[in-house]
Amino acid sequence: MTDERTVTAADPALAERMARAIALAGPVSLSQFMGAANAHYYATRDPLGARGDFTTAPEISQMFGELVGLALTDLWHRAGRPDARYVEYGPGRGTLAADALRAMATVGLAPPVHLIETSPALRAKQAEAVPGAEWCLDLVGVPEDGALLVVANEFFDALPIRQLVRTPEGWRERLVACQGTLFVPVIGNTVFDPIVPPQFRDAPDGAILETSPAGVAVMRALARRVVAQGGVALVIDYGYRGPAIGDTLQAVRGHGFANPFDDPGEQDLTAHVDFGTLGEAAAAEGAVVHGPVEQGAFLEALGIGPRAEALARAVPGHAGQIEADRARLTGAEAMGKLFKVLAITAPGWPVPEGLA
Repeated sequence: MTDERTVTAADPALAERMARAIALAGPVSLSQFMGAANAHYYATRDPLGARGDFTTAPEISQMFGELVGLALTDLWHRAGRPDARYVEYGPGRGTLAADALRAMATVGLAPPVHLIETSPALRAKQAEAVPGAEWCLDLVGVPEDGALLVVANEFFDALPIRQLVRTPEGWRERLVACQGTLFVPVIGNTVFDPIVPPQFRDAPDGAILETSPAGVAVMRALARRVVAQGGVALVIDYGYRGPAIGDTLQAVRGHGFANPFDDPGEQDLTAHVDFGTLGEAAAAEGAVVHGPVEQGAFLEALGIGPRAEALARAVPGHAGQIEADRARLTGAEAMGKLFKVLAITAPGWPVPEGLA
């Protein structure tokens, strides 16, 4: 059943409300700022494509979603073909789900579909792309029967982060203040040295350590369900094997970078995903962790080369574009190295193809 909890578009006066709240109560954490900004942003628009702010891998080529779908189907076959459900976090326009499910159907898998989405604008797009899908606001709305075949493509990067900054007085949290109508980062007074990993405590002044409590919470909940029900989750995003020092907060608007503190709610705020910490969170719940591996190597292992050749033979007039799309998805200077793939499986499940 579709989750019927209320989903409404955000107040268009978000910046004014945030400024008033800061004026009354003082600076807010970066996590609060980012969470409120992205909730408004995604609730009020379709951000994808040439007319939006950015383009994701499924929108570049059908090959991406098809190969993800076949990877899930291959694992399902090797696990004994259990009853299963397809679950996708942050499914955008539904393009990846549509391509993956089409590929699954060619080899005999047609699972019920559950899309975890909060945006009314994007739910409308997904309904067109994936007829019969059911929506949830979180994993709680997904039934607890059957194995889970889960995809989270460019989902974790948009979850709120906290930033800790090394100062001469020690580690402090980066907050967001407001000067008139201008939002600016400032340093708080609370001491955070005890929670900083020992290897970073003596980092130079100005060093930044990012954490994502929201991301860890989502991963732990997901891992618990995968362990209990069986299945696999593929997390595909840009990021690194951390924890590590570095400021990765960024804003994208109109396919270009912008100041993350300008116009909250009117641009996409993201940060690179710490795959090391996500893997540790999943392992703590009993899941088996595979990877991360680079997206380019993953797609090549799944057969993007032969698939591109087959598409080029079918539509020779588009052969050049098909090869360009493949290069964009797998090239070291494009998405191939920066984007990573992490998989978690239930104990006893096979190793996913491309992640051995």
